[in-house]
Amino acid sequence: MQNFRADHVGSLLRTTAVKENRNKWKSGQITAEELRSIEDAGITETVKRLEATGLKAITDGEFRRDYFHLDFLKELAGVTITGGIEANPNAKVAVDGFTPPVLSVTGKLKHVKDIQTADFNFLQTIVSQTPKVSIPSPTMIHFRGGRKSIDINSYPDMDEFFADLAAAYKEEISSLYKAGLRYLQLDDTNLAYLCDPKMRAASQERGEDPNELPRTYAALINAVIDDRPADLTVGIHLCRGNYRSTWFAEGGYEPVAEILFNDINVDRYLLEYDDERSGDFAPLRFVPKNKKVVLGIVSSKKKELEQMDDLCKRIDEAAQYTPIENLCISPQCGFSSTHHGNDMTHDDQWRKLDLVVNTALKVWGEA
Repeated sequence: MQNFRADHVGSLLRTTAVKENRNKWKSGQITAEELRSIEDAGITETVKRLEATGLKAITDGEFRRDYFHLDFLKELAGVTITGGIEANPNAKVAVDGFTPPVLSVTGKLKHVKDIQTADFNFLQTIVSQTPKVSIPSPTMIHFRGGRKSIDINSYPDMDEFFADLAAAYKEEISSLYKAGLRYLQLDDTNLAYLCDPKMRAASQERGEDPNELPRTYAALINAVIDDRPADLTVGIHLCRGNYRSTWFAEGGYEPVAEILFNDINVDRYLLEYDDERSGDFAPLRFVPKNKKVVLGIVSSKKKELEQMDDLCKRIDEAAQYTPIENLCISPQCGFSSTHHGNDMTHDDQWRKLDLVVNTALKVWGEA
């Protein structure tokens, strides 16, 4: 199993060239091939800087995506993008009327082509460390709309829906593994949203049981990963929303902790713990001793740089509930879950990642 004391969630601030030329591609000014060449250059430049921090798990910054989830999920047959959701009114930064799209299932779910393999193949050619791929958790297709968002004619039986969804994911992961992937991360907002009383109430209004959904989602994720090769490390990142430094949900992990840590058969948990929205460390008492917890205690939303001594104190607090040798450190989320990016500069981002690595070196003597 891969063990990285210092980790990062996946997305990074896009370079100016990537941002500008993606807009040109959308307006038809350049071709997809021209955009990809520009992305290749931006990823190569960024990976070089990322490895210079000392991080050992390296992503492509999700530079080829508009959204951390939609660009992947829309490539599955049967998925349609519809509607929107409101950002949390308590969020600190205005969202300019933006509402992220949501998903519905309008036909049979199938994996009809490799989605991330070509991107991974390119990443492999430019890294000297371990290439990592982050993909949206399969739960992302279900939670927002529940049963009502899934075509009744295609799926009168929800067991068949979950089986087809798991099968589609297994095909994608199999392709990535055959290409050489050994560290996969699932990005999951929904288990974190089930920590929020308002989100739980909304799920009840959709006819779902918020106490049973974590079990349903654990079974779905396990159906995807349980027969994976022994040398494929799988982590899951829990996120309460990340758009231009705003957020969508709040609440500690207690409502889902026992199922999250004991019933989902991943190797690593990358958990948001940047502020009071995420609650305290007490839920970590449920973590088995054979699993790692990556503490997201460096904020990717706020440009102010944390103090290393404060981070070390928080790690010590977490170690009251699970052994310190099972802990790691990362930013609480990506720096650019959507192409817009969070409210900070590239310099702010690199200072944050340098701090993550240096804190890991101080606490554990390794990154």
